[in-house]
Amino acid sequence: MSAPGSAASPPEPLSFAVHSLPDPRVHARGAQRAGRWKMLLVVATCAAPVIASYFTFYVVKPSGSAYGELIAPAVDMPADLPLTDLQGQPVSPAALRGQWLLAVVHGSDCPAACERQLFVQRQVREMLGKERPRVDKLWLIPDAGTPRPEVLAAVTQKGAEVTVLRVPADRLAAWLKPADGRKLADHFFVIDPMNRWMERTPAEPEPKKLLADLNKLLKASASWDTAGR
Repeated sequence: MSAPGSAASPPEPLSFAVHSLPDPRVHARGAQRAGRWKMLLVVATCAAPVIASYFTFYVVKPSGSAYGELIAPAVDMPADLPLTDLQGQPVSPAALRGQWLLAVVHGSDCPAACERQLFVQRQVREMLGKERPRVDKLWLIPDAGTPRPEVLAAVTQKGAEVTVLRVPADRLAAWLKPADGRKLADHFFVIDPMNRWMERTPAEPEPKKLLADLNKLLKASASWDTAGR
């Protein structure tokens, strides 16, 4: 109320202070950066065991040097390598991922040396014991012929099956290489679960020494590799 005799003071107009609002784009950029860091952390966490196992096998080599020749850097199986089964159906190279592969290269005629290699391939895998489900046997045939019935019976025997695939000789030779003065058929080739050729055995390898190399590889990769594709 106004004092007596004094004129009433006019009411003061209301005023509003408008403060700047946060820019939503700044928040979005911050969230995006945080998301990227989280993604990188997940990738690093997943990759660490793989890197550690390769470092252990290639660099530290806790059990001594490898019997076979390590291929460094490992050579990727070409994603467009034209593989077909014995019925002529195409097989994607990606279908071979997820398992260690103990591979041999022989023509469809499969002479005595081929039969010996297939026998050693089978015996070495069996000697892996509880680790054998992590290793598949692979026979690459660089021609269009059909193996003899007795050979087919051996490689399709239940519980001892071999993955048999045809591949053009020139495309195979662009990926796998023999030692100087040798042929592809002289060696076993070890391919890792990521489809990378990473070891070549000596010609006519000693089965126990080949087995020792495989055991080292399986032990080194135990933290990230499991059986089955």
